[in-house]
Formats: sequence, C-alpha cells, structure tokens
Amino acid sequence: MTLHSQNDFSIPEETIRVARAAYPKGNPYLKLRDALGTIYQNQSFVHLFPDNGRPAQAPWRLALITVLQFLEELPDRQAADAVRGRIDWKYLLG
Repeated sequence: MTLHSQNDFSIPEETIRVARAAYPKGNPYLKLRDALGTIYQNQSFVHLFPDNGRPAQAPWRLALITVLQFLEELPDRQAADAVRGRIDWKYLLG
C-alpha cells in the first residue's frame, strides 16, 4: 500500500447539513472536529509506506476510529457499522 500526501480532508457540505440537523445542540464529536480539525496530517505517516501499491486509507482516520471504538467499548463489527452509519463519526472523520 502507498500513502499519498493528501491535505484536503474537508467535510462534505451534505454531511455538515445532516449532522447539524441531527444534533442542533451539538455533539462531542462534532465539537472535537470543529475545534481541532483533522488532528493529524498524512505527511506525518508518509515515510512508513512504500512508493508503490494500492492507495492506503488515511492513517489518522484509522487511529481515530480505534480511539472512538475504545471510548464507546465497541467490538470491531460495531465500530465498522458506526463508520458507515453514524453521522457524528462521519463528520469527525471528514
């Protein structure tokens, strides 16, 4: 796997709209993303990946998913479901 140095991890407008409608008073994950942004950038991890191969997922996202999984005490399958289905996680992960 190779890691491309991507800097734009903005949140899609539709995700912002739906998240704000779902949580009009806010949500800890929305507040975290608004306050800290993406926390990490791919440049911090590029040296860990070879120059060729399939594109890798952003390591900062994978690390953040692991933290969220621990915080919410979710098994792997439920964490994967949360990534796919929870708007607050989607907002935080961009």
